Amino acid sequence: MSAFPNIGDFANSIMPISIHTKRGIFFACILVVLVAILLSAGVARYLVRPSGPGGPDQIFMVREGATLTQIADSLEKRKIIANKTLLLLWGRIAGYGARIKAGEYRLNSNMPPLHVLDILSKGMVITHSVTIPEGFDIPQIAQELDKKGLAEGAQFLALATDPDMAGKYGLSGPSLEGYLYPDTYRVSRGQPASSIIDMMVNRFFDIISPLSETIRASGMTLDQIITLASVIEKETGQGEERPIIASVFLNRLKRGMRLESDPTVIYGIRDFNGNLTKRDLAQSTPYNTYVIRGLPPGPIASPGKDAIHAVLFPAKTDYLYFVSKNDGTHQFSRTLAEHNRAVNTYQKKSRRKNGKIS
Repeated sequence: MSAFPNIGDFANSIMPISIHTKRGIFFACILVVLVAILLSAGVARYLVRPSGPGGPDQIFMVREGATLTQIADSLEKRKIIANKTLLLLWGRIAGYGARIKAGEYRLNSNMPPLHVLDILSKGMVITHSVTIPEGFDIPQIAQELDKKGLAEGAQFLALATDPDMAGKYGLSGPSLEGYLYPDTYRVSRGQPASSIIDMMVNRFFDIISPLSETIRASGMTLDQIITLASVIEKETGQGEERPIIASVFLNRLKRGMRLESDPTVIYGIRDFNGNLTKRDLAQSTPYNTYVIRGLPPGPIASPGKDAIHAVLFPAKTDYLYFVSKNDGTHQFSRTLAEHNRAVNTYQKKSRRKNGKIS
């Protein structure tokens, strides 16, 4: 008898075990597939069925940086969805986590979870109208947005006065003063301050784009044009006067005269109390155009299109002075003697009015 077992007998002895194992693996695979099908069907059914038909609309806020887990948890607590686990499962499989946008949404439990995810990923936010008037400076814009609950004022102010933020748009100034275009915007609560700034600066470039050739032909830099336009914006609210006031300032600049504009002085005073004094006019600051010659170092507010046009298309005059007539309009003069008579007529025994040169 051989010392070694018969190979055929060995094969026969293990054959039943192999077949049994293969059958087990086969049935296990079938079971996994069935479970997967049932699970997929359950998830699919969950995604397309509302959690509670007839539910009222709710305002739902997605904060900047919120995770899909945090959002799903909040949706379940508000009963907008019935099962956060299934939402998370599908949300991660489909990659919704990176696509959901911050903002304020109007949702309700009558919406299928898949529709909720679609709304959040497409950024179908509720928007609110906010109007930034011509002549507002950065702190005033920040205050207006903060007052309406559309942005945190301090955060907006910090970004808008950051030189790096200005550099992002190819601007060399220390801030975005003058380049946050005054207009009516639709803004969502929770929208990042940087996004609001981007909207306003892009609107500015939309406005000046058709003027690019005129700007190049003017002999002035964009910053000089916007700086002078901002001064004109603060000097008068009368549209028909802007080209005339532009001519006064341009005439003075050509002659090397100081601009002597009260709004520039005010801009350079920290925490201005509303009372412009002779001491203020004599104080040496970069924005005091009673002291410095030429333009101030940058814009003092956000000018509108009419003020920008006034710089590029000024009236043809030889005026060098103007004084407020206390009715929103100004008296223009060619000589100092004429100007002094106008001052005597309109400003005698009255306090110095914002918006005059003397």
